Amino acid sequence: MTWNDVLLCSTAMAAGMINAVAGGGTLLTFPALYAALGPKFSALLGPERGIAEAGVVANATSTMALWPGSLGSFWGYRHEFRLAGAWVWWLLIPCLLGGLIGVLLVIRFPSVFESLVPWLIFSAAMLFALQPQIARLTGIGLPHAKPSKTRMAGILFFQLLVSIYGGYFGAGAGILMLAALAMMGLPDIHVMNAVKTLYGTVINIMASIVFIVEGKVEWRLAAPMLIFGTIGGYVGARVARRIDPARVRRGVVAIGFALAAYYFYKRFHG
Repeated sequence: MTWNDVLLCSTAMAAGMINAVAGGGTLLTFPALYAALGPKFSALLGPERGIAEAGVVANATSTMALWPGSLGSFWGYRHEFRLAGAWVWWLLIPCLLGGLIGVLLVIRFPSVFESLVPWLIFSAAMLFALQPQIARLTGIGLPHAKPSKTRMAGILFFQLLVSIYGGYFGAGAGILMLAALAMMGLPDIHVMNAVKTLYGTVINIMASIVFIVEGKVEWRLAAPMLIFGTIGGYVGARVARRIDPARVRRGVVAIGFALAAYYFYKRFHG
């Protein structure tokens, strides 16, 4: 194992913990994998095609490495999940469909994804920065009346859009899912985190299946990162109640904006 492998495994473990506490682990693993895979694919396919393919493979490998961590987080939240209503299963349908659409868009249009990388990272960082405002607007953590059929249809469509983004890139999707769950009427933030973790896991499993079938996963990197990401996800879920999520969020936001600035600079001046 090289020092680069150690760095990627450490990043996966940190990302798993961050996902369990505040979300945003993709903002660590994707850029690390993108940087590691860029030279390899550029040498194989040429600079333009190589960078585009590196973005897709980095996305696939990051998704593969982190979804078991989400499963570990869900296991850590299993007691809270039992307090959610039976209606939460309905939102699994748009999760599956949206995740499939999102991952197919990545694979079929790799050059588009590569050009969107700085904007995706910037948008994800903005979502984390605005999380408190989103919480206030949607009433996250506050009790709501049972949604009407019209509102339920709107929530299902909103979850479909979030799931498409989740399958396409995913960083920050958890914040949007929490907003949907608040509109559904869940008042307890720990129960909401449990349900959000399940949805994120389902979206990432769908994306991972397609990535595997299409041969886009770099298994030499994904396998060890998967193990460390799972450990990080479980540990993060267990200690989440003792960590201030606001501090973690601020750290993720700072990393996100720094990475976005770096990729914008590379794109327009590199």
